[in-house]
Amino acid sequence: MTNANIRRARRSDVPALLDIYNHYVANTHITFDCEPRTLAERTVWYSQFSESGRYQCFVAEEHGNVVGWASSSRFKDRAAYDTSVETTVYLSPPETGRGLGKRLYEALLAALALEDVHRAYGAIATPNPASIRLHERIGFEQVAGYREVGRKFGRFWDVAVYERAMGKRLARPGAP
Repeated sequence: MTNANIRRARRSDVPALLDIYNHYVANTHITFDCEPRTLAERTVWYSQFSESGRYQCFVAEEHGNVVGWASSSRFKDRAAYDTSVETTVYLSPPETGRGLGKRLYEALLAALALEDVHRAYGAIATPNPASIRLHERIGFEQVAGYREVGRKFGRFWDVAVYERAMGKRLARPGAP
């Protein structure tokens, strides 16, 4: 277990978020970005987040260093999808396996529970047993999968789609 401080991300954290993310871009299939992102690109990406609303970002900080982050972002660009979000979590490689991803996700999901969010989704490039375990431990369940949907490092990768119910339910059309 870690004693990291979990807090809302700040614009000044963007370089650290970028470093963590770009490690996964360059070294793993976990993200389907194939080229490292620039600080300018990540600064634009960061502008979607706020302290309330559907799109939020939390960081884990130890000894003044950001060692991980979790965020929610737009699921799809059509209005009817607005109450659904895509979630993600990234940790500095030495920080994995210490419960930090779970703590980050719990902070994010607690904040989202106060917002108009109906469903949260996580897309996991497989294989990735650690991410699957994390998502299942915090209440996500696999609802779909895409076979060979992404090509990186000269091979095709599958994606498992995980879903977690959030907020109150509205009646489905035709339901009593």
